[in-house]
Amino acid sequence: MARKPLWLGTGLVAALLVVSGIGLYQYAFAPKEGEPVGGPVELPSTQGDFSLTQLDEDQVAILSFGYTYCPDICPMTQSVKRQALAQLSEEQRERVVPVMVTVDPERDTIARMQEYMGFFGEEFIGAVGSQEQLEDVASRYGVIWRKVEAPDSAMDYTIDHSASLFLVNREGDILQRVLYSPTPHGLVSALESELDG
Repeated sequence: MARKPLWLGTGLVAALLVVSGIGLYQYAFAPKEGEPVGGPVELPSTQGDFSLTQLDEDQVAILSFGYTYCPDICPMTQSVKRQALAQLSEEQRERVVPVMVTVDPERDTIARMQEYMGFFGEEFIGAVGSQEQLEDVASRYGVIWRKVEAPDSAMDYTIDHSASLFLVNREGDILQRVLYSPTPHGLVSALESELDG
């Protein structure tokens, strides 16, 4: 019985190791179910058509999701952004773009967003997309929201939603995810880490 050359068996084992190694790498480093992957954000906004690609190479956006009728968390989040910006140097501030994407496109018009974002600073951008655009962006950033009917309220409904902040670059890469906090310390630390890195 003829023996197969040794190199053939060795080559087959090496090929199998490479293929299994690639599979293991993809499993280990691919985004898990529900993990935010980020990506493009291109939406109408209070400053015209907004796209992350408008950022300079050395700029980052602080991206959050909320709505103008939100009674507490959303205004607090914008205030935290404003406080964090105030703690940065002037040069650092110029490299940060604060953006809020509404999860309530039904009520949040561009005009309403302009008024709302104006309370926090002229550099604050409010983005308003269609329901389809919102679902696309929110799914990629791992944002969950749901309408909660409030029949006894003048608002008709409120919206429960994720409150994390995302530091992203012009490609939509998530550089850091900052958990909601009523104080700016975590956001300042994350910003300084990215701006000085």
